[in-house]
Amino acid sequence: MSFRLAAYAVCVEDGRVLLARCVPPEGESVWTLPGGGVEHAEDPFDAVIREVAEETGCAAVVERLLGVDSRVIPAAEARRGVTHQNVGVFYQVRITGGRLRPEPNGDIAESVWTPIPDVARLRRSSLVDVGLALAGTRPATGHVPPVRAGGLVQH
Repeated sequence: MSFRLAAYAVCVEDGRVLLARCVPPEGESVWTLPGGGVEHAEDPFDAVIREVAEETGCAAVVERLLGVDSRVIPAAEARRGVTHQNVGVFYQVRITGGRLRPEPNGDIAESVWTPIPDVARLRRSSLVDVGLALAGTRPATGHVPPVRAGGLVQH
């Protein structure tokens, strides 16, 4: 089984959420939240700020911890054909400066502010649904029910 610890930014302003379009070399593009893997010895709090800057070109500040999501992706559904566990730390983040741009030498082709009602029509990572659920409900436990993948929602 592979394992990944990641930090994700949930940026919501004026009924819109900041999404990043990931175009991996081996697959179709999918919309996701800005964020990604926590590096060795890095704090997830610092990782989310770094990832927002790398992927979107914008500076950000963390306003609050929203919650943690842990999911196991079966080998048959995982990109590399190996069962994978992803533990995601979700933060409410506010953009403080910069201009949206593609990620240089990375998988993010663009970042856009998307009206929340339009999200349901996008081919997207389940991380988007988890982040929006956490932002919308702010559960005391920091946990929301699992999001089912399939159709427009991908792992």
